[in-house]
Amino acid sequence: MGTWDMGPFGNDGAADLLDDLGAMPVERRLGAIRGVLSTAAAERDYLEAPEGQMAVAAAALIAAARAGSAFPADPVYAPDLTVPEPPRRLAVLAVHALDRVLAPDSELAELWDETDGGQEWLAHLARLRAELTGDVDRGCGPVPRP
Repeated sequence: MGTWDMGPFGNDGAADLLDDLGAMPVERRLGAIRGVLSTAAAERDYLEAPEGQMAVAAAALIAAARAGSAFPADPVYAPDLTVPEPPRRLAVLAVHALDRVLAPDSELAELWDETDGGQEWLAHLARLRAELTGDVDRGCGPVPRP
């Protein structure tokens, strides 16, 4: 797992997604993000780490692009990347994708579980999930595993 930070953008999968999004017109970005989230949410077998990393990054982009969001985007790795305000259904899809990333048959969850930072990573995902569901005040604890 090429990871340099436990935030949603600090890994190879997120960097690949940000590069891809930056190379396409703004009006196509929500469709590409939807594709990443749909792929992760629909996976019924083992979810590989790169797909999980991209799903977490895509969910973070959706959270940051929502009106009134306090969730930060990614100024370090893609400072000029803009994403149009997403419809509510994309936030719902992002929550489903995050739940899939946290499932027992997810390589990314397994890898983080084996590190000292695993609980902190879960807390980051809890805050992201809370931002997406509008439950920000209660998003401080770890995300329960499905």
